[in-house]
Order: sequence, then C-alpha cells, then structure tokens
Amino acid sequence: MTLIASMLFLYVTSFTQTNEAEAVKTVLRNYHDAIQKLDATGTELLFTADSKIYESGGIEGTYIHYLEHHLGPELKVFKSFTFSDYKADVQVDGNYAFSTETYNYTIVLAKDNSEIKRKGVATSTLKKIDGKWKIMVSHSSSRKYPKLCSNTVKLIVRTNPTVVIAVGSLI
Repeated sequence: MTLIASMLFLYVTSFTQTNEAEAVKTVLRNYHDAIQKLDATGTELLFTADSKIYESGGIEGTYIHYLEHHLGPELKVFKSFTFSDYKADVQVDGNYAFSTETYNYTIVLAKDNSEIKRKGVATSTLKKIDGKWKIMVSHSSSRKYPKLCSNTVKLIVRTNPTVVIAVGSLI
C-alpha cells in the first residue's frame, strides 16, 4: 500500500509541476503577445508591483517605470515586432518559478521600414501570488546575428569544400 501511495504522490506532484510550468509559460507568452501587438495595455498585471527589470546591461527599475519610460515609447515607433524560434524552459519550486527564454526577433521601424534583427535571451523569476503567477525579476539581452568573416570561409573552403554549402546558407 505504501508503494502505491508513493507512486500516486509522485504522479500527482509531477502532474501539478507540469501544470504550474504551463501556467508560467502562459504568463510569458501573454507578455510576448502584447509586445507583438505593439500594445502593452494590461501587461502590468503580469508583474509584481516591486518587480525589477534589467535589459542589455541596464537597470530599468520596476515594470511600471520600464513601461512608462522605455517599452511604451519604443512600441510607438515600431511598425511591427515579431518573435520567432521561441523556446522557454521553466523550473517550478513551490511558489517560485525560474524561466529561460531564447528567441529571435525582428523589429520594423515605422519611420522608414528599416529592420532590426536580433537573437535574444531572457531569464525571469516569477512568484505565485493569490493563485496567479507574476514576474518578479526579468533580465533580457540581445545581440546581432553573427557575420562570418571572409577569412573563415576561405579557411573552411581550403580544409573541406563540402562545408561551404552549409556555410553559404548562413550568410
């Protein structure tokens, strides 16, 4: 009987953890969806009042401050913001969750239709408050896609000409 109870406990715990991880992913998705819609209305509900936002080496303050002084004004000059290749890894530990997100994004500026393409990563800590997951801390950074230099391509051609096809598709 003890073995059955232990197995049932492990199953229920695993099922609950999976459900909680999916709930956290929903919060993260809701935030990204709002950015893609260029409308951050209501996103403050996804964050704790005392949240801390860090972006690309800068301390942005609380989410409300970040929204008013950084994200909000940015969204007004974008024609579009699109995420792609999005992946989220979530670990839940009681009332806390820890996430790592990786993605690519493309921004099109409204003034001249120029594009900004970047690879991004974000880590967040969320807390379950009154049954709802909220982002407490978020740190995101991005970088330009790496460019292959011509010396690298020449070296690859000399050592293995068949690799050029794969490299050429990345350029």
